[in-house]
Amino acid sequence: MLQDPLTLYKLIVLYMLNRVAFPLTAAQISDFVLEREYTNFMTLQQAIAELTDAGMISSQAVGNRTQLKITEEGIETLHYFDNRINPSIKQDIDTYFQENEMTLRNEVSVQSHYYKSTSGEYEANLVAKDKDITLINLTLSVPTEEIARGICENWQTRNEKIYQYLIRELF
Repeated sequence: MLQDPLTLYKLIVLYMLNRVAFPLTAAQISDFVLEREYTNFMTLQQAIAELTDAGMISSQAVGNRTQLKITEEGIETLHYFDNRINPSIKQDIDTYFQENEMTLRNEVSVQSHYYKSTSGEYEANLVAKDKDITLINLTLSVPTEEIARGICENWQTRNEKIYQYLIRELF
């Protein structure tokens, strides 16, 4: 193993971000790492912060999530130190993505939030993305917070059907 365990955690984060064609949230990475007890939450957050400060990953706040992407510098660093990640850890990551890729992609690609507008109504903002392309960005004005919350919750599970319906009807 490496002399500095923090270096291994950084390499795990870089490896994870390099294995997918979409950003991962800090929470998704944390869930994986903490579930397997590779390290604790604070150490993982330190690794992510240091990678961000070093320019190896980029961080963007989207709604209430922090999305992370590997940068060119991160890719170069990973290629140089890739052999320092235990093959069993790589296999764990690869298996995790094989089993959860669609769920992880949807969590990052499908976003919704609601807020009270200046008119006193509530607005539900619904977004679906594929990679860096916004497929749909829809804002609905509704009378109550409960309706807005329900629309946002339903968007998370029904976005594909709604998007397909709109495409079918509008094209």
